Amino acid sequence: MADNIGNKAAKDFSEEVAFANNGNFHVKGAANYDWGMKDRLSRIFNPVTGKTVMLAFDHGYFMGPASGLERLDILIPKLANYADCLMGTRGAIRSSVPPTFNKSIALRASSGSSILQDDLSHESMVVDIDDAIKMNASAIAIQTFIGADGQKETIEELNKAINLGSKYSIPTMGVVAVGKEMERTPQFFLLATRMLAEFGVQIVKTYYCDDFEKVAAACPVPLVVAGGKKIHEKDALALAYNSIQGGAAGVDMGRNIFQSANPEAMIQAVVKVVHEGYSDNEAYEFFLHLTNV
Repeated sequence: MADNIGNKAAKDFSEEVAFANNGNFHVKGAANYDWGMKDRLSRIFNPVTGKTVMLAFDHGYFMGPASGLERLDILIPKLANYADCLMGTRGAIRSSVPPTFNKSIALRASSGSSILQDDLSHESMVVDIDDAIKMNASAIAIQTFIGADGQKETIEELNKAINLGSKYSIPTMGVVAVGKEMERTPQFFLLATRMLAEFGVQIVKTYYCDDFEKVAAACPVPLVVAGGKKIHEKDALALAYNSIQGGAAGVDMGRNIFQSANPEAMIQAVVKVVHEGYSDNEAYEFFLHLTNV
């Protein structure tokens, strides 16, 4: 696949040069959006730091009750206060997230596959925009499978969401999916993130990779890095630190928080990295301190 990616020859990304069209707004690439779109983005991205800590708990839409997410009603209220944004399905949010929390919501709006299938790449937008408005969603999240069998249909569904979101000033977060057989190279992420940005998404959720600075520089909208599979807390905090240092505007962590030995300590440590400039080592020491108290 990588041999067919035209960006292999691209090399001048000027990673050290700040994005040129921010104006006085704190979200990358959003200077020319309307007031409503900026208001919703400001609920997701902290206006002081320009960063976000998203808590992802949308795994059940294709995995069922994943480890750590057996009881959403018990877990999410413990963690929500530490997150800037909650990423979940409408069913999980309506049933298990008290509206009094007043948190920004990245609403998972695409589905179509289950873990029982080998090919998960066939998804469509299944949440009506009217329901997203009713839920006061700050963003709608659509997964796309660049390079997979479902590429065309997921691109079409993403653009459908962008069009509807633009009509009602609701940002769209394009989620870069990585399947079992898909590349996880810098060339792939350069391609996928840039494609989604050029379609018109306001946020791209992607994965960390080698040369991430180039990926971030080449994408004209903010990148939020997924936590991925559960790894050791120290490694997960290094992932968060390297992502922010590489130009990400935040992280969207799920399993590396709710499957941690101490989820509340872990999400607070992630916040220290993203919003307070802690190094990964400092954040891990903070995590250990909270865990041992």
